[in-house]
Amino acid sequence: MSWFKRGKTAVLGIDISSSAVKLLELSKNGTDYRVESYEVEPLPIDAVVDKNIVDIDSVADALKKTIRKSKTKLKHACVAVAGTSVLPKTIQMPADLSDKEMEEEIIDRIDQIFPSYEPEKDSFDFEVLGENADSPLEVDVLLAASQSEKVEDRVEVLAQAGLKASIVDLEVFATENAYVLLSKQLPKKVRDKTVAIIDIGATMTTLNILSNYRSIYKQEQNFGGKELTNEIKNRYGLSYEEAGNAKRNGSVPDGYKIDILDPFKQAMVQQISRALQLFSLSSASRDITSIILAGGCASIEEIDQTVENSLNIKTYIANPFSMSVSNKKDSNTHLKASMAKRLSKDAPTLVIACGLALRSFD
Repeated sequence: MSWFKRGKTAVLGIDISSSAVKLLELSKNGTDYRVESYEVEPLPIDAVVDKNIVDIDSVADALKKTIRKSKTKLKHACVAVAGTSVLPKTIQMPADLSDKEMEEEIIDRIDQIFPSYEPEKDSFDFEVLGENADSPLEVDVLLAASQSEKVEDRVEVLAQAGLKASIVDLEVFATENAYVLLSKQLPKKVRDKTVAIIDIGATMTTLNILSNYRSIYKQEQNFGGKELTNEIKNRYGLSYEEAGNAKRNGSVPDGYKIDILDPFKQAMVQQISRALQLFSLSSASRDITSIILAGGCASIEEIDQTVENSLNIKTYIANPFSMSVSNKKDSNTHLKASMAKRLSKDAPTLVIACGLALRSFD
């Protein structure tokens, strides 16, 4: 198992977030992709905290359920490590080095590249990106280091569920990978411009800025849909589970929109605005042409219009699935129309899973 290993083995995209396990299987015919199967299984509260796996058994059980429900036959998977636990960096190395020679040189230089790196606790991997733009005698190499435990926990979850972790990716690059499909939502003239993909999940908001299809800036902050759930819980005297169910199915008391939802939407706008302001102060700063909202909070009614009107930037809800779905029937004889309907609803939460599943076709 290697972080960035490329191969022809088809893999499932397995996204382990703070609130759910998401499974996605894609196939490809020529340039056309098709969703073969997908499932989303909620996780118990605090099974994953800040994208760190706390309860391996519970997460593995949830993954087993997604495998069973999806009826996938694949046994290899791609899983991602969160940005909070990964140190990615692009370095330059001589183009004539073999992979083994590169690895040996990186080992010699690792404490200079990552001063906090601890060999007994951390692991690293690298991938050659291609010739350096300024020097044909050098290549750009993507180097990533993470606490070994973070990688091992994900590999163990997959193993308990009967899957082999063929690739361990980084969430930031899974999102970048998915942009190949997300970009189809945008006008052609801006697809290679600067785009902000903002993933607002249960507990974390992640800003990923891409320019010419490559990630140039990433930032995370603690804010997510859990705050809305807690507000519903406290305001109406519900359990956390009851509040979550009420939020999802719309069974909330009168006054919810004005008293709770609208203020939360404004809080989302403030978080997004703050993240973009920090980007504007960075060395990578440039004008943003479009925003793509992903994560569970992207499903909030009219949130795209709220963000667009507030920030004056064209805003879209993430949907990488402008493709067909499998015509296989599930155990309840629901046809592909049923999967397509569910997929449309869940699409904003499946961006990372999509980017991971696309590694089948590298």
